[in-house]
Amino acid sequence: MMEKSCTLLVHFDKGTPALANEIKEALEGNDVELKIEALKKAIMLLLNGDTIPQLFITIIRYVLPSEDHTVQKLLLLYLEIIEKTDSKGKILPEMILICQNLRNNLQHPNEYIRGVTLRFLCRLNEAEIIEPLIPSILANLEHRHPFVRRNAVMAIMFVYRLPQGETLLDSAPEIIDRFLASEQDPSSKRNAFLMLFNCAQDRAVNYLFTHIGRIIEWGEQLQMVVLELIKKVCRVNKGEKSKYIKIIISLLDAPSSAVVYECAGTLVSLSSAPTAIKAAANTYSQLLLSQSDNNVKLILLDRISELKASHREIMVELVMDVLRALSSPNVDIRRKTLDIVLDLITPRNINQVVMMLKKEVVKTQSGELEKNGEYRQMLVQAIYACAVKFPEVASTVVHPLMDFLGDTNVASALDVAVFVREIIETNPKLRVSIITRLLDTFYQIRNSRVCTHSLWIIGEYCLSLSEVESGIETIKQCLGELPFYTASEEKEAQDATKNSQVVSSTTVSSRRPVILADGTYATQSAALETAMSAPVLVQGSLASVGNLRSLILSGDFFLETVVACTLTKLVLRLEEIQPSKAEVNKATTQALLIMVSMLQLGQSSVLPHPIDNDSRDRIVLCIRLLCHKGEEVRKIWLESCRQSFVKMLADKQLLETEETKAKAQILSAQPDDLIDFYHLKSRKGMSQLELEDAVQDDLKRATGEFTKDKDDANKLNRILQLTGFSDPVYAEAYVTVNHYDIVLDVTVINRTKETLQNLCLELATMGDLKLVERPQNYTLAPESSKQIKANIKVSSTETGVIFGNIVYEASSNVLDRSVIVLNDIHIDIMDYISPASCADVSFRTMWAEFEWENKVAVNTVIQDEKEFLNHVVKATNMKCLTPPSALEGECGVLAANLYAKSVFGEDALVNVSVEKQADGKLSGYIRIRSKTQGIALSLGDKITLKQKGGV
Repeated sequence: MMEKSCTLLVHFDKGTPALANEIKEALEGNDVELKIEALKKAIMLLLNGDTIPQLFITIIRYVLPSEDHTVQKLLLLYLEIIEKTDSKGKILPEMILICQNLRNNLQHPNEYIRGVTLRFLCRLNEAEIIEPLIPSILANLEHRHPFVRRNAVMAIMFVYRLPQGETLLDSAPEIIDRFLASEQDPSSKRNAFLMLFNCAQDRAVNYLFTHIGRIIEWGEQLQMVVLELIKKVCRVNKGEKSKYIKIIISLLDAPSSAVVYECAGTLVSLSSAPTAIKAAANTYSQLLLSQSDNNVKLILLDRISELKASHREIMVELVMDVLRALSSPNVDIRRKTLDIVLDLITPRNINQVVMMLKKEVVKTQSGELEKNGEYRQMLVQAIYACAVKFPEVASTVVHPLMDFLGDTNVASALDVAVFVREIIETNPKLRVSIITRLLDTFYQIRNSRVCTHSLWIIGEYCLSLSEVESGIETIKQCLGELPFYTASEEKEAQDATKNSQVVSSTTVSSRRPVILADGTYATQSAALETAMSAPVLVQGSLASVGNLRSLILSGDFFLETVVACTLTKLVLRLEEIQPSKAEVNKATTQALLIMVSMLQLGQSSVLPHPIDNDSRDRIVLCIRLLCHKGEEVRKIWLESCRQSFVKMLADKQLLETEETKAKAQILSAQPDDLIDFYHLKSRKGMSQLELEDAVQDDLKRATGEFTKDKDDANKLNRILQLTGFSDPVYAEAYVTVNHYDIVLDVTVINRTKETLQNLCLELATMGDLKLVERPQNYTLAPESSKQIKANIKVSSTETGVIFGNIVYEASSNVLDRSVIVLNDIHIDIMDYISPASCADVSFRTMWAEFEWENKVAVNTVIQDEKEFLNHVVKATNMKCLTPPSALEGECGVLAANLYAKSVFGEDALVNVSVEKQADGKLSGYIRIRSKTQGIALSLGDKITLKQKGGV
């Protein structure tokens, strides 16, 4: 049974079905309210496939004569959904009964009845019913009320577009053309122009150029249709687009934001001329500031981002206009704005951009918005990126940003610390001022990770005698007086532990698996940080507890090791620059006392858990080093650490340079912009815009941009055979995968000598795929072919399967339906994921949060670890986040992190951990994590299939 198209959708509650007898009784009664309810029930039953016998006659007798407007409206809905033809496609005889009623409605004194009846006629496909009504439809074009006139125009358009429409109403374009010339109502004019646009394009174009001077005065709806006409005409005839671009430019001054937005989009799609692109970019920038809706702003930023990708040199001039979008409180808008701006900074605008960003950072201090901390972090990262690209601005931003090292937003403060660490190495002139500022503000830092970064900077970059002495003194002040606890406090702590009467504790210890930088697992002792005050159990001997003391007393043993290492470096450097041995010995003794005190604290019962072995060994190493100083060890501590950091920065810069070059190679498919071809062209009668557009077209033609898709050999890889060569019907599909949908272009060939009737391509899907359109029936002549398109919606990144069959009836035996089962079409997850980058911290955060993990055992014939990693990267279309320097060397073990992002915004995380066995084979695991189950399973299947290396 073939399903019919539906023009009406109504919610229906199947729990309370209406009885046919009750409906008939209500329709036959005189109560209008009951008739309305009965009609609604009847319509809902019919829409859900139920049949009510003899209902049509009841409605003709008792409902048709009603004068109530609601009843008449419901009657038209009922007539819209009932079957009007028999099985052979001929009109049912009883349908003649409604023609007279429709004619009466079209001549009704009430304009509402006329209007809804004309709208109903737009949905009728039966020419036999419409033909006697045509004079009445045409008469409504002259009705006094615009509601009737605009619906009359739409009715004429739909009648004219029927298969027999040109026979029924051959003069329709001429009639509408005359109507359009005299009509004043904006909606009616829009419908009339739309009719000419769809049915008589030449007349629409003539009308447009006849009234070209008044287009700006037309209504918004009509202007939108004009833009649609321009796009359609220019798509067919590219040679005429110059005269239409003038119309678009004039419409950029329209009062409607929707029209202006559409104008900018049309301008970009039709022309690559710098003047046109600049006009479109200016329009988007103005709309970005004038529109209050956040969704609209995000759409506009997407359009600006697209322009930036193809016309960066033009967008650079508008960078400050785009930056004004930061005034929006929405975090997503701010993030997208900063991403766009960072790609547009140049030596000419860097100072303005950085000044604006600094002002925004200052604003985040005074405001009390909920997302201020997150916004400040984004601004810090943006300023960091600016300073890395243009080191000359670092001096203007590094000192103001150092005030945020003590920020309550940990992520923001950590970004500042990382920024300062890189700037102090890359800008030697700023070293002294940065160290001085850091030592002055160190006591304000309240986060352990920020403290560790800052201590490393102090240990590496305090070079002069005064700086080294200040560094040691600052650390001592922040640690407070020694020891960290007294005997009486330890006894109290032991008693409290025994009695288990500790009411509140500021720290909670946990041991949990964590992911190290190389992607491997480790067990970490963590202390959850609380408010920065001295622990309840340990009062200390200072009235105001220093930041380092407070953190160490909360059980942060890693910070203890960093303090020990920093003191060791400072003492070693002091020995080199301090002539007085007594001062060196004094500093060494103080440092040793601090380290021993930290060891005692870690082994005491004052803290909730003892010091871990790694931290203890590190502190002991520092103690031994200070007791037995050697030249080789001194060189390692004072020089090698810095050299490793410099190498890390160089690797990072090299990677960024390679990525930039790769992007530039993709984008630079054009000849040198300095060659002005238009000097060789005739300029007669051409405006500057037309001249630029012609030049851009020449460049595109020269570089093959107009023809690059026509001879793409890769398209052949997308053709899938669905049936066998010996089947009566041969079918093959060309699969086009877009971001959110899949288009199947199926070619069906009748290989028999018979006509195949009611041939239907029936498809079904498995996974997160959904058919958009219902299948239609076709008649296929002997040895002829048919192109059938099917659209399938994709809602998530998951491997899906499309399967189905072809059903048809042979002309020799209509009652016998034949079925041909089609080959399955597998939709590959690789079409939806693309390599992406993310920070190491973000990767580990997501890895901890994502609940779906798929663990795949390594099973491959490849015997080299790096070769296997490259094979997995290529097979999964992911990016390796682990830097090449970390993968160097031959140790028989490899651990790397891979990352990709889907078109739906889903994150795919992969950790590859492999080890070479004694027999030369690789073993280990590939772990995949994602927020959704589908992507984890699909990637796992892909890796399992591809990892052997021979596939």
